[in-house]
Amino acid sequence: MFDFFNWILLLVQVVPVIITLASIITALTPTPKDDAWVGKAYRALEWCALVVGKAKEIAPESDKKEVK
Repeated sequence: MFDFFNWILLLVQVVPVIITLASIITALTPTPKDDAWVGKAYRALEWCALVVGKAKEIAPESDKKEVK
């Protein structure tokens, strides 16, 4: 039973550190394109940083060409 409480205490200490580090990384790096593997890893990092909904930054559209 004591091990269970130690595990809970460790979880309470580690989760805020993970959220903080992920938030720092997502705030300091530009949003990559979603189709690249880096974009998929960045999406997981945003999830760890609790960046959801309207707080998300949209990837730049500079690579798309306009059709006239």
